[in-house]
Amino acid sequence: MDTYGFLSILPPIIAIVFALRTKQVYIALLFGIWSSWVIMSDWNLIKGTIAAIEGMVNVFKSEGNTRTIMFSALVGALLLFIQYSRGVEGFVNKINILINYFEKKQSGYSRIIVQILALLTGIILFVETSISSLTVGTLYRPIFDKLKISREKLAYIADSSSAPSSIIIPFNAWGAFIMGLLITQGIDNPFSVLFSSIKYNFYPFLAITIVFILIISKKDFGPMAKAEKRTRETGKVLNDNAKPMISETITSYQPKEGIKAKAYNMTIPLFTMVIMMPINLAYTGWYKVEEYTSFTNHLSQAIGKGSGSSSVLYAVITSILVAMILYKSQGILKIKEMVDLILKGISELMPLALLMLFAFAISDACNQLGTGQYIANWSKEWLSPEFLPAIVFTISSFIAFSTGTSWGTFAIMIAIAIPMTTIHEANLGLVIAATLGGGVFGDHCSPISDTTIISSMASATDHIDHVKTQLPYALIGGAITTLMYLIMGFTI
Repeated sequence: MDTYGFLSILPPIIAIVFALRTKQVYIALLFGIWSSWVIMSDWNLIKGTIAAIEGMVNVFKSEGNTRTIMFSALVGALLLFIQYSRGVEGFVNKINILINYFEKKQSGYSRIIVQILALLTGIILFVETSISSLTVGTLYRPIFDKLKISREKLAYIADSSSAPSSIIIPFNAWGAFIMGLLITQGIDNPFSVLFSSIKYNFYPFLAITIVFILIISKKDFGPMAKAEKRTRETGKVLNDNAKPMISETITSYQPKEGIKAKAYNMTIPLFTMVIMMPINLAYTGWYKVEEYTSFTNHLSQAIGKGSGSSSVLYAVITSILVAMILYKSQGILKIKEMVDLILKGISELMPLALLMLFAFAISDACNQLGTGQYIANWSKEWLSPEFLPAIVFTISSFIAFSTGTSWGTFAIMIAIAIPMTTIHEANLGLVIAATLGGGVFGDHCSPISDTTIISSMASATDHIDHVKTQLPYALIGGAITTLMYLIMGFTI
């Protein structure tokens, strides 16, 4: 594993440098994969290129990897179903009724309520970050404009409720993806390990908490305070010189004409998927528990031993079937329309599936090179285990900020962090949380992050204004998180 020495760290460095220079994470990961196999092929370019191709093919030898990639593609179909059936529109109509109710109760109170509802909507849609950001920005933009709340504030809420909620509620593609990376590092019970790390993943909790406090206290500061004052006093939702990015729809498919918008066409399929995930975890892990003591104890152990990749795949398939029955019973969709929507939805999320393929491939290649083991052995002589979580968080943050992707960061850093944890005998859950939290923090701050860009588009705000107004809040959360990892490193 460690026979390649210093050469073992070249592929992740190449991936990071290419991502910084090209801003194209797909190209960066592809070059990282290729360079890994060229090194393992004794610098034979032809042999290494063929080996790199086979390495990507071998990703599908892992049943867990294949299920995760399938899940990611099928989520696109489910989300397109929800949009096309006017379920999202019906959900918004319900929110408007609620806002009008609070406005009648107390004038001005609706400003707080609508911001909290936007935050909660983003959290509820933890299934996929892009959909969360797009939904919050697109749906709440007219309401925010009406109540004289700045577009910058809307973009901030949309951005801060997407990735943070997706990482702390891992019943989604994020959870399946991370569990796949953990499996490549030899973790036997990836769901249990991931679930146990959530309580140490401080940044996502802080990001959501900061938003909530700002909404309730009405005490914005820095550039956001100026933006809010401008909109409140003049009604201008944007700066005079702003160049808003605009996205009018959640997906490229328009809602079906001539049908009534009903909220349950969105809530029932999403609830089905969320509730089926723990059920499937219990089912897939039930017979892996050796000794039966009590139902409650057996159930908790079964969930811990369940297959995360199987659970999310079965859940999204069940949810799609429920949606098909629901929409067919209402006469909304015919079978041919359903098939067309499924294929269209899958195609829209193929970039995500491709990213997963590359991420699994580079993680596996680095594992074979012994990248993590080499760095762990190198750092053993000088790095104190107590500082490991804070250092891992900082490095992950830098990579994610520079590359604009948390998933690419996870693929690189998990392969490095887990061997370091073993060598330094650090707390595994704490270091994994630091890796994941750093990826989310860096992604949250980065102007080239897809979720940051999508939040600007959905909120129709100037992208740079969004980054500037959000950054002080994100940095506060990141600074507190770093301090907490320092403290936790010395206390557990």
